[in-house]
Amino acid sequence: MNSASSPPGATGPESAVPFAERPNEPVSQNPVPRSPQLPRLFYLLFVLLGLLAFRYLVPYYVEEFNYAAARGRERAEIESAVEGLEKLDLNGLSTAFQLVSKRVGPSVVHIKTMTEPQATGRGMPADEFGFLFGQPDRNRFSSTGEGSGVIMDQEGYILTNNHVIEGTSRIDVSLSAGRTVRAVLIGQDRMTDLALIKIDTPGLSAADWGNSDDLDVGALVWAVGSPFGLDQSITAGILSGKNRPGLSPLQQFLQTDAAVNPGNSGGPLVDALGRVVGINTAIMGKSFLGLSFAIPSSIAREVYQELKTTGDVARGWLGVSLRQAGSNEARQMGVTAEQGAVIFGVVPGSPALKAGIQAGDVIVAWDGHEVDNPTTLSRLVATTPIDSKVQVVIWRESKELTLEVIVGRRPAQLGR
Repeated sequence: MNSASSPPGATGPESAVPFAERPNEPVSQNPVPRSPQLPRLFYLLFVLLGLLAFRYLVPYYVEEFNYAAARGRERAEIESAVEGLEKLDLNGLSTAFQLVSKRVGPSVVHIKTMTEPQATGRGMPADEFGFLFGQPDRNRFSSTGEGSGVIMDQEGYILTNNHVIEGTSRIDVSLSAGRTVRAVLIGQDRMTDLALIKIDTPGLSAADWGNSDDLDVGALVWAVGSPFGLDQSITAGILSGKNRPGLSPLQQFLQTDAAVNPGNSGGPLVDALGRVVGINTAIMGKSFLGLSFAIPSSIAREVYQELKTTGDVARGWLGVSLRQAGSNEARQMGVTAEQGAVIFGVVPGSPALKAGIQAGDVIVAWDGHEVDNPTTLSRLVATTPIDSKVQVVIWRESKELTLEVIVGRRPAQLGR
């Protein structure tokens, strides 16, 4: 019977259930298909935004972080510095600087010099062409100069540089108290560039000598003088070096970084106790470039004593012209290039000629001291007492000879 009421083509009982009565069957609505490109575009846009953020935002935040960290370190350093400065007595250090200035200041003088015109013995200037074209002969006019000096004795003896007063006809000294007096020249030593002048004034404050040999590199030093005419100027620095060579064999400078300028020449270089350990003499260039040079007190003090006693400094003299041997020449002579001083000229009538020294000889020892170069020999000869007998070892034609020399007195006209 059931089979009679089934629609045609039905094969089982399920086929008799109406379509509407199948609730679990999905209903096809034919939806619009989505494009597969949209998710990819959103992904690319997201990546681009991320890259832009990394490019601009990350450096900004990194910079802000570093800045904040740096500021934090600075604040910590400031707090630490404040705490340290409160514990450290820098007022004591400042006071020490002031005391050094007060100790040596009254002993430092400002020197003004004048050079009178020199007659040429002619009706026209020595340099007529220069005079007509705006460069007159300076010998026809008075010229002035200035420098510094330091009182080393209450009797009025003042030590300064020879180049400050050399060739001048008048020397005026301005004291720290404001008084200006005339000075007279006592003596000068061109080889060390030192000179001694004297004033006749009571109640002077003299400086004390220090020992430059006791100074170590790095020690605090002060330079006092009148740079550019600004008297009683003081600068500070450290001892940068020792035994720097100068223009003559006897100049073995102290090197400092204390500011020294034109006008400081002749002023003292002092140590932490205000004692004179040098005489400021030279700078590199026309103005201060961080290097200044002073004659050490170990030399200045000896020269001062001789000038004060005799008005002159007697120097030993051999009477030869010297040079350093080249490597090939030294090999032929039988010495090393770093050994000895070669004689290439002998002054007639000199102690060297009387002792039998000849041109071509190589002096390798003087009075028991080895000679490694001409500068060493010049220094040894200059500091040897006059009229003393000295044993000199020379090389001549690859043979060693020993000669005896009677040291002479260096002629004044030789200068340096």
